[in-house]
Amino acid sequence: VVVRTRGARGRVEVAVEDDGNGIASEQLPRLYEPFFSTKKGGTGLGLALTQQIIQDHGGEIHVASRVGRGTTFTLSVPAG
Repeated sequence: VVVRTRGARGRVEVAVEDDGNGIASEQLPRLYEPFFSTKKGGTGLGLALTQQIIQDHGGEIHVASRVGRGTTFTLSVPAG
C-alpha cells in the first residue's frame, strides 16, 4: 500500500494505492451503493459511509482500478 498526499488549488488530496487484484470495471459504478458488496458476509456499508462523510466535508472520492494491477482511491477535501 502506498499513500500520497498533496495540496492542490486550495484542497488536500490523499491517494491510497495498492497492487492487489483490482476491481472489475462492471463493479466500479456500484462501489458506493449502500449494501453492495463482493465479499461473502460483507455489509456493503464501508464505502457508502466513507463517501457520505467526505461529501459532508465538501470533498470528493474517486477510484481508479485495473484488474490484475491494483486500485487507487483518491480523496479530495478543502484545505483549512
